[in-house]
Amino acid sequence: MRKEIKIALIVATSVLLIALAGFIAWGLTPLGPTDEALAAMESDAVVTVVDQGDFVTFTPTASTPFAGFILYPGGRVDYRSYAPIAREIASRGYRVSIVEMPLSLAVFGIDRADDVIAAYPDIRSWVIGGHSLGGSMAASYAGKNPVEVEGLVFWASYPRSSDDLSSTGLKVLSTYGSNDLVLNRDNLNATLPLLPPGTIMQVIQGGNHAQFGNYGPQPGDGTATISAADQQMQAADLTVRVLRAVEGE
Repeated sequence: MRKEIKIALIVATSVLLIALAGFIAWGLTPLGPTDEALAAMESDAVVTVVDQGDFVTFTPTASTPFAGFILYPGGRVDYRSYAPIAREIASRGYRVSIVEMPLSLAVFGIDRADDVIAAYPDIRSWVIGGHSLGGSMAASYAGKNPVEVEGLVFWASYPRSSDDLSSTGLKVLSTYGSNDLVLNRDNLNATLPLLPPGTIMQVIQGGNHAQFGNYGPQPGDGTATISAADQQMQAADLTVRVLRAVEGE
């Protein structure tokens, strides 16, 4: 009997180790970035890009920003895939930091916004947000840090059922593409009561799930009928509305 138990334990341990190794390998092979995204990682006359190790920051070259946006990437998406939309928002006069997550999963780095906020004490108002899983984890951070964060942005995302933000003073945006087949609409609608009054709700017509970033097609997604540049321009416009709101404009 003891020998059988020992063999069973060895087999169970082996299975767990194989599963763990597979999970780590999966997390270490994220989607993206495309060549366009990598090109957006370079500084130019409009936006200065600085790699800070666990996050990369985009800052307008010709102005001093006093509001910042912290972006959590979608699950198993390379953080650099969001460089084009980060650059677009930064060009409007805001500091934008994209956070690199452990195994490309924001669930393992919910508090990494702490490092961004600590690095830029000159920023007076912070907005945090994210795409898909990143948005859900950003919501968790915002709910636990009401002093540090004044705004929250969901791109094809929604809060976890345990994160009730309805009584907070957060300025919130929720937007997604009309052709998104990855986003669970039932879950999104079920969590609407968790958002504060005045939340901006906007569907981007013709957009899909993947085009908030530049990492190529996503399995199970719908086909977009607008370009990624168009979808990101609209998402940037909406996100800037929240940044302006926290600035009091």
